[in-house]
Amino acid sequence: MKQSQEKLARRTVLGGAATAGVALGAAALVGARPSPAPVVEKTAQTPAPDDGGYRLTEHIQQYYASARI
Repeated sequence: MKQSQEKLARRTVLGGAATAGVALGAAALVGARPSPAPVVEKTAQTPAPDDGGYRLTEHIQQYYASARI
């Protein structure tokens, strides 16, 4: 009879520990605050070229050459 009481006591302790762990995990998730968004400073942008905007540069030519079939 004593052996079954020991098993029951172990199960109770383990069940209580599991319940406490779940409760602590839930409390940590609920209490967590989102980190503030980083502040991004705007920098001066370089003006667009006055020659129409599109320029066929070397890396674009390399892309077109690699895309040909």
